[in-house]
Amino acid sequence: MLGGTFNPPHLGHLRAAELAHDALELDRVLFIPTNIPPHKTLPEHTATVDDRCEMVRRLTAAAPWAQLDTIEIERGGASYTVDTLRALHARGEDDLYLIIGTDMLLSFDRVWYAADEIVQLCTLAVCARMQDDWAMLRRKAALLRRSMHAQIELVQGASIPISSTELRQGGALRRYTAPAVADYIEQHHLYGY
Repeated sequence: MLGGTFNPPHLGHLRAAELAHDALELDRVLFIPTNIPPHKTLPEHTATVDDRCEMVRRLTAAAPWAQLDTIEIERGGASYTVDTLRALHARGEDDLYLIIGTDMLLSFDRVWYAADEIVQLCTLAVCARMQDDWAMLRRKAALLRRSMHAQIELVQGASIPISSTELRQGGALRRYTAPAVADYIEQHHLYGY
């Protein structure tokens, strides 16, 4: 699973999912938009939940192994990863990988709610934002393996270092999003485009 606000979803998200899918031989990757992010406030004039889901649908349309899953939206309230993992297990999905990036691994044991339970429910699949991140990711993974008995897979490969924040602030929309996502953003006048 790959969770996030996807505000907007971009090629960096798709690339991380593709790297994990290929390296770990995953059957599929669930793109799970956050309903309400617990650790950050959505920016003013942000895309609606429906907009974010439609953009994820468009981003993943050409990847048969990737699909939108609205489990967090349907649950409502704040979106905590541990709740989503519990719900996926209840649905019969028990061999789960949580795809995360550099910042998320580095803050995992300090910031994430119920981090100790999360590592019992899934394997962390870590993609580096930048190639220079690998040394610190290896150190942090070793620490979490010792302290939390976490299962962690470091997924090698070149990422696309772009953030949704950069795109909302006027980044190269057509360079870093799928054409269908850029079309949707422009047609609906999202983020000032």
